[in-house]
Amino acid sequence: MTVDTITQTDQYLTFKIDEEYFTVNVRNVREILEYTKITKMPDAPHFMRGIINVRGSVIPVIDLRLKFGMQETVPKSSTRIIVMEIAREVKTLVIGCLADSVKEVIEIAPDQIEPPPEMGTRWKKDYILGVGKYQEEFIMLLDIKKLFSTAELTTIDQPVLEEEGQ
Repeated sequence: MTVDTITQTDQYLTFKIDEEYFTVNVRNVREILEYTKITKMPDAPHFMRGIINVRGSVIPVIDLRLKFGMQETVPKSSTRIIVMEIAREVKTLVIGCLADSVKEVIEIAPDQIEPPPEMGTRWKKDYILGVGKYQEEFIMLLDIKKLFSTAELTTIDQPVLEEEGQ
């Protein structure tokens, strides 16, 4: 999906990482959890903090700060785990993503979204759908399906399969 293929107003969950605003389409969001203890997993990717138990399901938790090349998230009272679904060819992968805070659900119309800049940004253009405005701040629209490579998704899913005994 690119900014050119966004043809209708849609709802997006806004959240903050460091001082930056990000958003994902609410269709990818399953739920938002308060920060909870995360069980570390050996041999996990550097950006995977571990796993949590959500009503009997094992969910891998990703630290988006680490994924984006920042310092590790230090949990605070505002820290949340955004549980998202990533559709894959074989199955849908459910992951939790750490965010410093979750703001609100907003509607963004296609004409409010601009393509990501070609240069001058620390974010990789391949997983940024576009740039919008939120409360006088720029907000990055994430393409959750492109945020992780196929190899990363397989690596993230592996500890979960092992924990579930598959």
